[in-house]
Amino acid sequence: MGYLSVEKKWVFPLVISSLVCVFLLATSFNMGLVSSLHTINSIFSIFPSRLTSNGSSFVESKINQAPPLVPPPLPKFAYLISGSKGDVDKLWRTLHALYHPWNYYIVHLDLESPLDERWELTSRVVNHTLFTKVGNVIVNNRSNMVTYRGPTMVSNTLHACAILLNRFKDWDWFINLSASDYPLVTQDDLLDTFADLKRDLNFVEHTSDLGWKAAQRAMPLIIDPGLYQTTKSDVFAVGPKRNLPTAFKLFTEGYFQTVICNAPQFVPTVVNHDMHYISWDNPPQQHPHTLSVNDTADMIASDAPFARKFRTDDPVLDQIDLNLLRRKKGGFTPGGWCAGKPRCSRVGNRSKLRPSPGAQRLQRLIGNIVFSENFTKAQCF
Repeated sequence: MGYLSVEKKWVFPLVISSLVCVFLLATSFNMGLVSSLHTINSIFSIFPSRLTSNGSSFVESKINQAPPLVPPPLPKFAYLISGSKGDVDKLWRTLHALYHPWNYYIVHLDLESPLDERWELTSRVVNHTLFTKVGNVIVNNRSNMVTYRGPTMVSNTLHACAILLNRFKDWDWFINLSASDYPLVTQDDLLDTFADLKRDLNFVEHTSDLGWKAAQRAMPLIIDPGLYQTTKSDVFAVGPKRNLPTAFKLFTEGYFQTVICNAPQFVPTVVNHDMHYISWDNPPQQHPHTLSVNDTADMIASDAPFARKFRTDDPVLDQIDLNLLRRKKGGFTPGGWCAGKPRCSRVGNRSKLRPSPGAQRLQRLIGNIVFSENFTKAQCF
């Protein structure tokens, strides 16, 4: 009896094993490995206690237990949008085209703007339902006098940075724009593209080849009337000229280029591009060429996320809104806002969805200037 009992205990597993082997031989020639593995899992699921005990499991289950791929966290952009006399409506339109609840914005009209224009801008912001609810748009009510090419431009920018740092600590990139700038891509595309970049990259256009600017701009002593006057006037030079500095190297285009390029901790991360499409007349004038509908193809071909400069409500802005931003007149640029959480349309599904045309252009630009061999070898010097 004992022998028969033991024998009977082995009959059922033996029959099952035989059936499985026959089934595998039959299906392996017809359905392929994937289908067979799926079927095996189905069969073994009938006997979980006997065939998957003692912690044993198949490779598939281990793969299923692996944590899902999580896309990099989205960056935050901090914008300064500044304007002057007569720029209220222009600045307001640029703000709407750039707005995203994920970012931060500070707007500024300089002291050349009449008081009623500055009050108008403040009133629009504080009475705007969305801006008030989200709380990410700030008006710099301590208006500064800003002189083109003067140190007051630098002080106004640093002032805006200080306000943003005091209010918000978690932004990654600071973007300095004027009311005459306009975006060529949506903020969703900009956020999504920059999410894959190192946060220590600095995008500033620079060159140490000063040429004629060394004698005409670097050596003269410049006085900025905006430092002591309440009316705007251009900078002027006084004599005698100074020698070029020897303790550091000058770079054109602005104060920040010289500071960053002379700081060892920043030099390896400076990308020689300011993310703008700017067209200059020939020969170049003090201000860049004013863009129009005729420049649309060149703007798009540049792959840049921003362009300047534009006239107030120029028809080319309507074309950008319609074809690039999908923005309706007077509204915001649409996107995956999700009650303040960006990228609902792509966050969490970034690997599954094909990038939009704007994101493709940005990725092409980033690939050309950041991941190119020239960038990895070239530094500021």
